[in-house]
Amino acid sequence: MSDALVIIPTYNEIENIGNIIDAVMKLPDGFDVLVIDDASPDGTQDAVRAKMELYPGRVNMETRTGKLGLGTAYIHGFKWALERGYSFVIEMDADFSHNPEDLPRLYHECKDRGADVAVGSRYVSGVNVVNWPMGRVLMSYFASVYVRIVTGMTLRDSTAGFVCYRSHVLRELDLDKIQFKGYAFQIEMKFKSFVKKFKIVEVPIVFVNRQLGTSKMNSSIFGEAIFGVITLRLKSIFRRKSFC
Repeated sequence: MSDALVIIPTYNEIENIGNIIDAVMKLPDGFDVLVIDDASPDGTQDAVRAKMELYPGRVNMETRTGKLGLGTAYIHGFKWALERGYSFVIEMDADFSHNPEDLPRLYHECKDRGADVAVGSRYVSGVNVVNWPMGRVLMSYFASVYVRIVTGMTLRDSTAGFVCYRSHVLRELDLDKIQFKGYAFQIEMKFKSFVKKFKIVEVPIVFVNRQLGTSKMNSSIFGEAIFGVITLRLKSIFRRKSFC
């Protein structure tokens, strides 16, 4: 078994899931993969099962009864990883917006250079986003600016979804207290890591908009993030002892 697990949430990713698993399997660090699928009707689960046969023990899948939210998918995966003793746990999208070849950079930032949390950052060295509509780029960028102002974090990309955590971070955060299910989940995880004074490092990446399949992003997800940040900040001030 590897010491690092890559968690990939899916819903209707038949166009991408087989190729993304192959790409991770080819990396020299020997990552394991866990797919969390929310009852995709398009054959995603069958594609994963084929890869489980091709890469026995290295590719795994957990299936859920429906679309239950990105945050709950990752929490499910985090608990699965901790139960099996993985030292490093990585979030990654299924649609190649995160380049699998960047996985070793996040992993070694934690394993070899002392980071507790390594964030694949679109904004730490400028704006490194390809093929997104300008409106979405601006919304994402200024969302991160807003988060910095409200929370006091110095992270340039607080909404990033390409992240490596040391397992002790996940154990100390109390995953049952993570409240957000959508876009704000990513902010909440980073903010609680920040409050706990874990070492968070941003690793510059280039984010490429998906070529195949359909985006799951919508305006309600951004709304949760905007109002959720204020809630997180207030709770951290008034209920610091029980916040994390």
